[in-house]
Amino acid sequence: MDPLLIVFAGVLLLAVLLSSLAHRTILSTAALFLVAGFVLGDGALGVVSLAPDDELVGTLAELALFAVLFTDGMRVGWQDLRTAWRLPGRALGWGLPLTLVITALGAHYVVGLGWVESLLIGAILAPTDPVFAAALVGNEKVPPRLRQLLNVESGVNDGLALPFVMVFLAVAAGSDNLHLGDLGLELGLGVLIGVVVPWLAIKVEQTRWFSASTQYEPLNALAIGLLVLALGKATHGNLFLAAFAAGITVATFGQRQRESFEHFGELIAELLKLAALLVFGALISLPLLGSVGWQGWVFAVLALIAARPIAIWISFLGAGLTVREQAAVAWFGPKGFASVVYGLIVLASGISTAQGVFQLVAVTIVLSILLHSSTDIVVARWFDDEREVPAWYGAARRLRDRTRGQSGQNPTAPAPRPAEPDR
Repeated sequence: MDPLLIVFAGVLLLAVLLSSLAHRTILSTAALFLVAGFVLGDGALGVVSLAPDDELVGTLAELALFAVLFTDGMRVGWQDLRTAWRLPGRALGWGLPLTLVITALGAHYVVGLGWVESLLIGAILAPTDPVFAAALVGNEKVPPRLRQLLNVESGVNDGLALPFVMVFLAVAAGSDNLHLGDLGLELGLGVLIGVVVPWLAIKVEQTRWFSASTQYEPLNALAIGLLVLALGKATHGNLFLAAFAAGITVATFGQRQRESFEHFGELIAELLKLAALLVFGALISLPLLGSVGWQGWVFAVLALIAARPIAIWISFLGAGLTVREQAAVAWFGPKGFASVVYGLIVLASGISTAQGVFQLVAVTIVLSILLHSSTDIVVARWFDDEREVPAWYGAARRLRDRTRGQSGQNPTAPAPRPAEPDR
């Protein structure tokens, strides 16, 4: 624990010092933690020694995904979904299941996995991560509908993919462990806790007997989240669906709680995410990356450049997006944090194919983090109108204006018309 804490603190300090540079270049904070984990883990220097079945790995993954799903849900209250559902609805209603199916086809026919394991991999890799599209979403020259589409989709698809992951994992565990009734109860109980607890807490605060001070207001949503987590564990409800439902409920009924918690909550979720990425990197080794064979690497490439683009192209037929917008949406389907944690959950599940599934997921995520985190700035600049003008044209125009200014002409005035000949 001590070496891991020292490593995390050191890498976190480095990430903070480089954060300004990362916003302007292809440098990625997520990639920094992933690479640091890989270099300092057992696969290289051995400073951080972790095994997939270590309690720390499971606990950290659980807490990080809970925090991420809670904050993701808080970004998309029902009002937000109603006002901005047309394009995100296509991406989630058609794009997500199509991506799952196409990815599963690749895992089955390229790698040769069984259908259940292939569908499990498809569900794990279907969600997208907004971290790697930050430059695109934050660029005001990118059309608002495109930024809204990527924001809403990435905020919702983690929670939508989760039931598929749990069902396929239960099926992969075998008939002896498959109890769909119990699984349905677990998922339903998680949603119930995620809706009822925040709703009651917000309604109680709105009475005349209670009121949170400005100092403690950001802790309101945190307390709600912790209560949902504790009740989910005590009742064996699904923690992740509870977290996602709780975030949506707070965003829907507690606008003040949502606004006060937003920045504070994102910092907590970001800390846990980065810690989980460091652990994930420490579990990756060169033998693991090589053990998937050329078929595994072909699958990883196809999962990134074929599955998502094909699914998005089909989903947005007739939607009115420009070619540039559709290309940006198709490319920025990065496999990020939710896929990392779902992969760790499978690895700790004990199913016979856990190691093989995790290896394919790990290779795809590593490739995605490296590719998407290094291209978000480039793709965002596609939408910069000034960059659409060729450099030679701008230089020629400045030279022409300078020449006209020196000759006493108004550079913005139209050129004088030639005198008409006498008739």
